Amino acid sequence: MMSRLMNWIDKRLPVSNSLKLHVTQYPAPKNFNFWYLMGSLALVVLVNQIVTGIWLTMNYDTSATGAFASIEYIMRDVEYGWLLRYMHSTGASFFFIVVYLHMFRGLMYGSYQKPRELLWVFGMLIFLVLMAEAFMGYMLPWGQMSFWGAQVIISLFGAIPYVGDALTTWIRGDYVISGATLNRFFALHVIALPLVLVILVFLHIIALHEVGSNNPDGVDTKKPKGTVPDEEKAPFEFHERYTNKYDIVDSVPFHPYYTVKDIVGLAGFLILFALVLFFEPTMGGQFLESPNFEAADPMRTPEHIAPVWYFTPFYAILAAVPNAVLGVVMMFLAIVVLFLVPWLDRSTVRSVRYRSGFHKANLALLVVSFVILGFVGALPPTEFWTVVGRIFTFTYFAFFVLLFIYSKNEKTKPVPERVTK
Repeated sequence: MMSRLMNWIDKRLPVSNSLKLHVTQYPAPKNFNFWYLMGSLALVVLVNQIVTGIWLTMNYDTSATGAFASIEYIMRDVEYGWLLRYMHSTGASFFFIVVYLHMFRGLMYGSYQKPRELLWVFGMLIFLVLMAEAFMGYMLPWGQMSFWGAQVIISLFGAIPYVGDALTTWIRGDYVISGATLNRFFALHVIALPLVLVILVFLHIIALHEVGSNNPDGVDTKKPKGTVPDEEKAPFEFHERYTNKYDIVDSVPFHPYYTVKDIVGLAGFLILFALVLFFEPTMGGQFLESPNFEAADPMRTPEHIAPVWYFTPFYAILAAVPNAVLGVVMMFLAIVVLFLVPWLDRSTVRSVRYRSGFHKANLALLVVSFVILGFVGALPPTEFWTVVGRIFTFTYFAFFVLLFIYSKNEKTKPVPERVTK
């Protein structure tokens, strides 16, 4: 009966064929390591955010007078409301953790190089939309930090010459942060941005499966048809779409080899997620800040206004530049420059394993700069930390400039023709 049902569905909707193409018979390089788990985890966290978000909206009040009280109602009176709220807030931070690690893996193994430029651009668009989604969601509890954080961030657009004031008024929907702002941010957070995010994730996966996955060695596992001896081809049956075009080498079917591996990784991730969720959901004020447990008060400013940890590197860049307009430009440029990495890196070698020592040091400098900027952005501004922020803002942008300069004639190690373990 089930077989007949599936045959009936497949004649009208290619369910089985799509599963084979994108899951069970997708050829994945056999040397995937820990870093390749992050993409799957990001997908899991996205599902968590969507599901918990739907349940939270059922008891949320979008008015400025009732928003904070509705959050308290969810936390105190809704059955397991506290768990749903913390799953959502903790999930937001874990989303950025796995996305940042996923991006670092792409930089480390050159997953942005030809023919994966569009794949990288889709990934960066996901990151950009995710930042907007997180910012909109951060305002919804209508606590002190929600209100004043929105006040600071929206006011940045006022630094844009000529159109700044009109743009900030349009974003707020009012002349001040008010219930109108809360309503439009709620609509964007719950409907518009999640829809865009899901579409971009779909395009990201389709683009990935079109060009094939990269691997820690950065070598191609899909060779032109007829260029690989039969005895060297992968000893597995892959979907005809792949085998009609390519000779597949050093690959295994995604299922069951990587579905099982991802389940083990997911189990470890969920243990860590549960430890944070049940024992330290605010992470000492890093995931949920103390002022946000107080109702928004336009007449009382918090002692120190700073964004959530995943925005602090870019906030530190903004604060490091004395000129307001230039600071806003540099902050946005810090994100835009990531889109350009496929064209800034002119090396023909992808993986950091075979790149020069200078490239490894440059990549390490980028990581150190980003982490320190994140630390500086969370601290109250002082003269010392402002200087530190300026130094590491310089080193952050220096990575991209140096990458463009040395990558063309970089001395690299010999790259193997086949993947290694």
